[in-house]
Amino acid sequence: MEHLELTAPGLLLRPWREEDAPAVLAALREPAIAQWNPPAGPVDREAALAWVRRRADWSAGDHVSLAVADPADPARLLGSVSLFRIHDRNASIGYWTVAAARGRGIASRAVVRLTGWAFAALGLHRIELCHAVANPASCRVAQRAGYLAEGTLRESYRYGDGRRYDEHLHARLATDR
Repeated sequence: MEHLELTAPGLLLRPWREEDAPAVLAALREPAIAQWNPPAGPVDREAALAWVRRRADWSAGDHVSLAVADPADPARLLGSVSLFRIHDRNASIGYWTVAAARGRGIASRAVVRLTGWAFAALGLHRIELCHAVANPASCRVAQRAGYLAEGTLRESYRYGDGRRYDEHLHARLATDR
């Protein structure tokens, strides 16, 4: 499964590779990504390489992480989409897009494609998507990807600025149409 490639209109979802580390480093330093997808420590070349290697290694079976790239130039990183906490036919999904790729529906298309694949190939039943209430762009991604709003989790996650934020919980079930 580690060599999985998926396509969506205008997108290639492909495995992470070490050559992605410089683009990941730039992305993790970008303010919006650092705020809503905070790294777990200093952001330098070694950390970016470790980040890519962790996401490329699916051997534990608890996550599937793919680089979102331009199909005309697969080395051009547009973002990231990942299933994580895969357990008992449930999972969570997360994503980000680089600043130059925002506002074009890339995250929504990537989430839709990985979600469909996960229901069909992994037999998942439920996928959850959480985002800070203060991040309305992620709410639009969830809605466009067919993730229904289920509620608000109060002060549930500490984001990049060190503050705890309320989060919206969205989910899709394999039986949703």
